[in-house]
Amino acid sequence: MTTFKKILIGIDDNKFAKHATKTGFDLAKQFGAAVGLVHIIEAAYVPGPVTDTTLGMPLETGTNIASLEMMDIQTHISDDIIANTIKEYGEGLEITHFTEYGSTADGIISCSKEFNADLIVIGTHSRTGFDRLFMGSVAEHVVRHAEMPVLVVPLVENE
Repeated sequence: MTTFKKILIGIDDNKFAKHATKTGFDLAKQFGAAVGLVHIIEAAYVPGPVTDTTLGMPLETGTNIASLEMMDIQTHISDDIIANTIKEYGEGLEITHFTEYGSTADGIISCSKEFNADLIVIGTHSRTGFDRLFMGSVAEHVVRHAEMPVLVVPLVENE
């Protein structure tokens, strides 16, 4: 029988990730596994400095304060998501958490290696057709590039 000692769970504040999170924690409790939680912060677009079209010179100089403030806000939101997840599901379990910045799929894969996970648990939006082609699929990327088993937990909308 395969046992999992370290389960990495990709978390977010959407219903798809929350459904997968519950499944991941249920598995961790069944196997007595340690849990790694990973929340990925993807870069938010913040307009850069405005350029004077007459002189071709930037009107703003120095660090883009709006970008720093946005990163700070995103980090606080991530911290809240992690804390709420631990509070809701983590009783009695050994939990490590990660906050990564950048590509969701690559961040999950990177954290799975750092955590030395035996299993990755992620949710899926179950996109098909044009939406999948246009948006890409985090779950598919993780499945194709992870070095350990990946459990993709779909959410059936009528649950």
